[in-house]
Amino acid sequence: MKFSLLPLVAAVIACQSPLIAAPQDDQYLLGPDSQVQPGVPQGKVTQMPAWDQSKLYPGTTRDWWIYVPAQYQADKPANVMVFCDGGGFVKPDGQFRAPVVFDNLIAKGEMPVTIGIFINPGVFPAADGKEKPRSNRSFEYDSLGDLYARFLLEEILPEVKKSYNLTDDPEGRATCGNSSGGICAFTVAWERPDAFRKVVSHIGSFTNIRGGHVYPALIRKTDKKPLRVFLQDGRNDLDNQFGNWPLANQQMAAALKFAGYDYDFKLGEGTHNGKHGASMLPDTLRWLWNAPATK
Repeated sequence: MKFSLLPLVAAVIACQSPLIAAPQDDQYLLGPDSQVQPGVPQGKVTQMPAWDQSKLYPGTTRDWWIYVPAQYQADKPANVMVFCDGGGFVKPDGQFRAPVVFDNLIAKGEMPVTIGIFINPGVFPAADGKEKPRSNRSFEYDSLGDLYARFLLEEILPEVKKSYNLTDDPEGRATCGNSSGGICAFTVAWERPDAFRKVVSHIGSFTNIRGGHVYPALIRKTDKKPLRVFLQDGRNDLDNQFGNWPLANQQMAAALKFAGYDYDFKLGEGTHNGKHGASMLPDTLRWLWNAPATK
């Protein structure tokens, strides 16, 4: 009997990337804090040279960007927020426009001076240079364990620290991601609460792609960790052989509540798409950094 991996691979790819917005997502629009405002100092986004020297993910290369707010002062350690699938968050005309949100909130004193690090998942370049690169995204993001946290702590943050003064206080370090990037953001803080204590997960893949469905049970059975966690999902998110995304996120929220965590959970009507999370990103960041939300 022959077993083909093609259907499985196709299914994994399908649930890894946010889908084209469906009608249920159209209600979620960007507000003024996600748009460039007159008179607001703009930070600088720099695309870094491709990271192709990873010892933890050997053979991979990846694009990444650093955002530095206009208010950054080299003699004062800045907070830091790491974004999985960073290319989608850093685009000035993209769905999330995180640097624009940072500019507006920092200028109003509604979040601390924070350097953003936007990292794409690694790819393995084709040997002949003709085929498409092979993505390492699911291995990096959906896997449990501390490997991606180590990648940040041993490779990326030391590189950024060569140029910028970053805080070592875990309360000043956050992670963020969508879909598989959402579970990765949680895994980083879960594994290394000594280094990261704030998490934002949109449409998080807390399903059985690579074992992430166990998190609700682990949260209930493990001593509480000093984390602050924001979860978002939609009632029309994915339901496939890996699990049911809305149910998985509701189980996560229930487990966090049971274990006494500092958390927030927003369940909307959307699909596997970032529009809901993007529309509330300013308020999410206010909550994450303990500032009042807008009315």
